[in-house]
Amino acid sequence: MPLLAIAALAAGTFAFRLAGPLLHERVRVPGEAQRLLAVAATVLLTALVVAAAFTQGHGFAGWARPAGVAVAALLVLRNAPFPVVVVAAAGTTALLRLAGVE
Repeated sequence: MPLLAIAALAAGTFAFRLAGPLLHERVRVPGEAQRLLAVAATVLLTALVVAAAFTQGHGFAGWARPAGVAVAALLVLRNAPFPVVVVAAAGTTALLRLAGVE
């Protein structure tokens, strides 16, 4: 990536981050818009997790990875500690791959 493009992206990112505190008192976002933005953020994050869980390159990642993600989701719903979630998800995926499940 050219150095100029990197500098432009860095400047744009800095400007957006700086705009929040500077414009906080001047711009009022309606309550309904705030609710929709929160829902949109959740939907976007969910879509990224699903895409990462089910695809690798341009194809299906196999069943071991989605099984690991499902184990992680179940443990998160049961309020398990983060290290336990990560180890259980990775272990599930690894054991299924060791058993021959792609």
